[in-house]
Amino acid sequence: MPRHNPLDDTVSQRIARHADLVPYKDSMKASDSIPPEAMMLMSPDKVMPVMSPLGWEGRSKIAPVKGAPGLTITLAECPPGDSAGLHKHTHAVENFFCVQGVFEITWGDEGQFSTVLNPLDFVSVPAGVYRDFKNVGTEMARLLVMIQPVPGDTQDAVYHAESTGREIVQRWGEETLQAMSRIGVRFGEPAE
Repeated sequence: MPRHNPLDDTVSQRIARHADLVPYKDSMKASDSIPPEAMMLMSPDKVMPVMSPLGWEGRSKIAPVKGAPGLTITLAECPPGDSAGLHKHTHAVENFFCVQGVFEITWGDEGQFSTVLNPLDFVSVPAGVYRDFKNVGTEMARLLVMIQPVPGDTQDAVYHAESTGREIVQRWGEETLQAMSRIGVRFGEPAE
């Protein structure tokens, strides 16, 4: 049986350097002149894809490391008060591991339930449940986010709260909501 040489060059191709990570929101903003403030309502300041499955088509497709099916990993960096906005992953489990700082994780149709994560705390939110995360500390906070999609999926269906969509229309107009829709940002419940 052949042995894998730990010095084999394949490992060096599977390294993600923090300094080289690119927030996926940067590519979304650049694609359709959406006001940055509108994007802030439905996504934290920086969510940087670290690893996504080979062939992944979702937001994390720009991850530098390509892994096996069934797991995407991102790093969320949030200044104080920054949040993801209430959203749900229709078919994927979302796991949060607090690396640095203090995060409040909320869940429920209105975000009515919550827990606080301190460094090295972890919580797993089931598929189909609205959730949000927010830096409730006074310094930059980092959250490792691991999403487990349904086997065979090549992207993760995410829906943001209807109330966020209404606020976007009120503040920036229907055309901004339509521009967000063109890049895959959805609000409300999925069509059955």
